[in-house]
Amino acid sequence: MEGLVSLEELGIFTLVLCVLWLYLPGYLVNTFAMMWGKWLPKTGYGPWPIDGGRTHKDGNRVLGDGKTWNGLIGGSLTSGLLAIFMVWLVSGNDLTNAPFIDISINGSGIGTFSFLNLGWIGSAFYLGTLLGFFSLVGDSTGSFMKRRRGLKREGGVSSKAPLLDTLPFAIFTFIGGLIFLPSTYHSAEGVWIGMLGLLILTPIIHRAFNILGYKLGWKDVPY
Repeated sequence: MEGLVSLEELGIFTLVLCVLWLYLPGYLVNTFAMMWGKWLPKTGYGPWPIDGGRTHKDGNRVLGDGKTWNGLIGGSLTSGLLAIFMVWLVSGNDLTNAPFIDISINGSGIGTFSFLNLGWIGSAFYLGTLLGFFSLVGDSTGSFMKRRRGLKREGGVSSKAPLLDTLPFAIFTFIGGLIFLPSTYHSAEGVWIGMLGLLILTPIIHRAFNILGYKLGWKDVPY
């Protein structure tokens, strides 16, 4: 595949959409984690807070009840399934089909995982799961920083902190992509501008999905 993107060919808007498509498993994983956090406990399993209910030396919870193992594991694995669906949906698409391009390499493997001989399904699942995991680790990092600033949950309601709720998960998602996505994608002309544009838009995207989660009853607050 030649360079993934070109500003002259695509324009900034399509470029940002391309980057969003590539990182979609990381951007949607919070929604999946919300689903697992709400639904699994209804079956009698969980929730299992990641911090085990422990408090930091400042007297606040390390992470809080909103960060659970069922959300972390279930959300990450669901992102893996999303990646499989994405590759299946746009198999063979190249730059002319932007922003919905095929993230696989010749349909046989994806980036770091091609040497494992997992095929496109296994490679896509691995990639999506790791992007989701990195995103949720970033989200938990933001939660940790909020708690250290005294921004803690009150009952089932989380404190509002727009930047700490958005930028850490986006940055960690990009780090995961830089490690595991094929290097071709990040060496392409203009891709870094697309990533910066998406980072700027992340608070808006995050708020939109949180409002949706609130409307569907997955969240207690629309942020």
